[in-house]
Amino acid sequence: MTKPHTHTSHPRMITRLKKAEGHLGAVIKMIEDGRPCLEIAQQLQAVQSAVCNAKKALIHDHIDHCIDTETLEDRADLKAITHYL
Repeated sequence: MTKPHTHTSHPRMITRLKKAEGHLGAVIKMIEDGRPCLEIAQQLQAVQSAVCNAKKALIHDHIDHCIDTETLEDRADLKAITHYL
């Protein structure tokens, strides 16, 4: 079993993703209510941007952590995570 991997930014990340989750629920409701496609597309873009920004923040925080610790395992992890940029 691996040990928990947490950073100080994780609580902020959770808050950010929960907001995106709520926003996505609102978009689903828009579709169910038959709102115009342009409005739905705009809101989906906002959700996508929120998730993308959360991903970037997570990756950047992880990279900063890896640079600080500089273990062999962290370096391999660093290379692997850059795939998601």
